[in-house]
Amino acid sequence: MFKHLLVPTDGSALAAKGVRAGVKLARALGARVSGVYVIQPYIAPVYADAALYVPGTVFADYEKAAKAHAKRALALIEREAAKAGVRGASRVVEEMQPWQGILKAARKGKCDAIVMASHGRGGLGGVILGSQTARVLAHSKLPVLVIR
Repeated sequence: MFKHLLVPTDGSALAAKGVRAGVKLARALGARVSGVYVIQPYIAPVYADAALYVPGTVFADYEKAAKAHAKRALALIEREAAKAGVRGASRVVEEMQPWQGILKAARKGKCDAIVMASHGRGGLGGVILGSQTARVLAHSKLPVLVIR
């Protein structure tokens, strides 16, 4: 059925639940997993006609912190896959919208399905905060398993 699952993470406890479910499913199917973490590009804070400089928020600092967070988040996928005896790899993708980065990683990795967690926000919370999972569901041509 599925031979290659994409498991996105943002490093949160909820995403860890999706990671564990994705690895467990991969083990049951004899599939491999690819973890992905999406880094959004640095956008300098600009107000009206002037840039505002806040110490510690330069591009190099942002990039360093984002890559360190990605490394910690993806380490969970690698540990869980190794513990379950599942072949796995992970990658970082840079994209303005995380859902687009997830779909880009799925295409490039030639994945069969995506397994990801959702906060399950509905109503006004979903409208205001948006949902990366909902956007992946709306735009993916691959099956998406949502973990709650």
